[in-house]
Amino acid sequence: MRTLVLNAGYEPLAVVSFKRALALVMNHKATIVEVDVGHPVFGISGAWDRPSVILLTRYVRLPHSRLVPVSRRGVLRRDAHRCAYCGKPASTIDHVMPRSRGGEDSWENLVACCLRCNNVKGDRTPAELGWQLRFTPHMPHEPSWMVRGSEHLLPEWEGYLQPQAA
Repeated sequence: MRTLVLNAGYEPLAVVSFKRALALVMNHKATIVEVDVGHPVFGISGAWDRPSVILLTRYVRLPHSRLVPVSRRGVLRRDAHRCAYCGKPASTIDHVMPRSRGGEDSWENLVACCLRCNNVKGDRTPAELGWQLRFTPHMPHEPSWMVRGSEHLLPEWEGYLQPQAA
């Protein structure tokens, strides 16, 4: 029961509850772009379509640098819960350059890792073990990462969260 909120320029902003979205629509602060067909909302004075995507009527200014904060959940999501060393399912994260050697908690230094590889690697670098990363870790830049609450996307949101063609 979530709704994607788009800025007046169709830029994705956030995911809110359908109740919050309906309140924005009823207060004329947003319009419904996509509805959740077959799930109307009933009230004392009638029935309304349940919004799936809404568009704000006024443009909301955002800070220029919308950096994605580093988190364990985010690293696992970015790496599709796959170990960066062996490709098996991952449940932990690993510092490529160990923290004891000056490694930071950054998108470029953290990768998803299976428990076995994490234990074998320990306090060493992949080069010391003769290992190679399956990919180069980086901060995600896709629009869906900039939107709060978009971990579980609905199919009707896909067209609004795709990168814009320049």
